[in-house]
Amino acid sequence: MGFFESFGLGFVILVIIALVVSAVGFYKYVYFISLGYGFSVAVMGLAMFIMYFGVLDWSTTLMCILFLVYGCRLGGYLLIREIKSASYRSTMKKEIKDGSTMKMVAKISIWTSCALLYALQVSPLLFRLEAAKRDGFGDFADANIVTVIGAVIMALGILLESTADMQKSAAKKKNPNRFCDSGLYKIVRCPNYLGEVLFWTGVFVSGINIYASVWQWIAAAFGYICIVYIMFGGARRLELRQNRNYGEDPEYQAYVKKVPILIPLVPLYSVAKYKWLVG
Repeated sequence: MGFFESFGLGFVILVIIALVVSAVGFYKYVYFISLGYGFSVAVMGLAMFIMYFGVLDWSTTLMCILFLVYGCRLGGYLLIREIKSASYRSTMKKEIKDGSTMKMVAKISIWTSCALLYALQVSPLLFRLEAAKRDGFGDFADANIVTVIGAVIMALGILLESTADMQKSAAKKKNPNRFCDSGLYKIVRCPNYLGEVLFWTGVFVSGINIYASVWQWIAAAFGYICIVYIMFGGARRLELRQNRNYGEDPEYQAYVKKVPILIPLVPLYSVAKYKWLVG
C-alpha cells in the first residue's frame, strides 16, 4: 500500500476539521494547543462516527464516543478555567507567550502543524474504519479484541485525567497557596498528564493489528510519540513553576523526592534539567 492509499480522503477530511476548529488560535495564540486541541479531537470523533456509520461495530462506536467525551471534557474544562480563574490567566501570561509579536507566517505554520498532529493522533481509529469499509460491512455485534483493549485503556485514561483535575481543583479551593499532594497526586505529581498518556496509549494500541503499511505505522507512532513528548514537556513546565512557587517549602521538597513526576513506580523525580522537553 502506497503513501496516498495509506491515508485516503478520510484523513484529509480529519485534517480539514482540525484546521477549522483549531483556527480559534488566531483569536488567542494558546488556543491552538488548548481549546483547539480538545475540541478538534471531539469533532473528529463525531465526524468518524458519521462518515463510517455503516461499518461501525460496538467497539469502534465506543471509541468514537470516547473521542467525543475526551475532547468535550478537556476543552470544556480548559474553557471554564480560562473564564473563571483569574489566577490561572495571570499565571499563563507569564508561562506562555501571547503570540502578539509573532508573525502571521509563524502562526500559520503552528496552526497547520497542530491540525496535522491532531489528525495523526486519532488516525488508528480511522485506519481501522477504512479497513472495515474496504473489506465490506460487518456485524455491529462483532468487535476485535485489540480494539476493545484499546477502548478500555482510553476510558481509564479519561477517568484518571478527570479525577485528577477534580482533586486538584478541590485542593486549590481549600488551600490555594499550597501544592496539591492528595488523592492521585500521592502516586505521581502529574496524574492528569498521566491520564493523557494513558488515553493515547489506548488509541495507538487499538490499531496495532490493522496498520496496513509502513506509512500507517509511522503516522500512528508519530502522533503517539509526539503527545507523550508534549506531556513530559508539560510536566517539566509545571515542575519549574512549582519549584519557583514552593521551592523553599520543606514539605514540597520532601514530596518531590519521593513521588515520581509522571509514571508510577518509575523513579524519575525530575525533568527540569531536560531543556529539550517543550510542552
